[in-house]
Amino acid sequence: MEKKTARLYFIDAMRAWAILMMLQGHFIDGLLDNAFRDNSDVYYSIWKYFRGMTAPVFFTVSGFIFTYLLIRVPKTGFENPRVKKGIRRGLELLAIGYLLRINLLGILYGEIYSSFYLVDVLHCIGLSILGIIAIYLLTYSSKKFLFPTVLVAITMLLFIFEPAYQKWTYPFLPDAIANYFVKSNGSVFTIFPWFGYASFGAFIAVLFTRYKAYKNFYPIAITMSTVIGAVLIFYSSDFFLEVSRATGIRLFADIFFNNYLFIRLGDVFIAFAVFMLGRQWLTNSTLLKIGQSTLSIYIIHFVFLYGSFTGLGLYQYFHHSLSPALVIASALAFMIVCSFTALLYERHKVSIKSHLSTAFKYILKKGEVFIRFLFTKARVVLLKLFGLVKN
Repeated sequence: MEKKTARLYFIDAMRAWAILMMLQGHFIDGLLDNAFRDNSDVYYSIWKYFRGMTAPVFFTVSGFIFTYLLIRVPKTGFENPRVKKGIRRGLELLAIGYLLRINLLGILYGEIYSSFYLVDVLHCIGLSILGIIAIYLLTYSSKKFLFPTVLVAITMLLFIFEPAYQKWTYPFLPDAIANYFVKSNGSVFTIFPWFGYASFGAFIAVLFTRYKAYKNFYPIAITMSTVIGAVLIFYSSDFFLEVSRATGIRLFADIFFNNYLFIRLGDVFIAFAVFMLGRQWLTNSTLLKIGQSTLSIYIIHFVFLYGSFTGLGLYQYFHHSLSPALVIASALAFMIVCSFTALLYERHKVSIKSHLSTAFKYILKKGEVFIRFLFTKARVVLLKLFGLVKN
């Protein structure tokens, strides 16, 4: 029981760290004046590097958590209750991803802006969950090694062939679908290659579940994560260059020139090692609650920063206009406000949903009465107009 609890602590702490990094990353990147974006500045370069770790860690941890909860249930296949919950969760994330890009003013004018169809983090994580479920359902009745093998194979294929498929344009697809595969229309993330991090997180979850009861599991896992992470960060690029020279295959040279996927995978391993190492101290209740409230925090930050629904957000008013000192102080305040608001919502979520449901039912009831009133009046007017009733 102690090991299980410790695991949940360090995973929740990783999620908290990733969501807080995302908050400050989006805030600073959106509001920092372009005059201060200097890659030769050591502080800016360090910030930029760590900001780049956020999405890989978040996708990996998302795949990890979902798969861990999925495979620890004794029931398998469609009888596993986590399958149904996962499908519902995946579809929910897709729906929320689109809702956050709705502009109510545009809808009032009968227009849906093109930004509504852009793909972001929630869309990709939702599809990743559905993808993991599909792989699980296709492999659960086979040998135990098949599920993790398929997961890690998908990661390797998506990462290795990324230089090839990222050039595809999909002109035969409508933009709403093509946005899941290309960034040319403005999508922030695409399902490929980002599903590769979620599938790798699922692979790690399988290993963790099967071997966590072994003696000295954490020391071995921390050591292996550190070594693999360092190798991927410092040597993977040279490895692919040597493979290209030996085989003459251009694809491996292309990986060398833009090896962000494997290097970031190395960052993920290092992050796992660090949080596993500090798992005994990562038990602060507020930190863990933040890690368990990432969806609420993400939604709130999107509304405050980008102006979901209204188009009125900090991004619209302060886009690339703040100095470093002001943007750092403001980012800290932004992180606190978003986290506090999300935790407050989570604390009263049941009550809030109940009130919203009551209000929605009330609006529907009054709307129905109003429509009936209008219909009755319209009917009387039409009958009088055609002389079917007397004045």
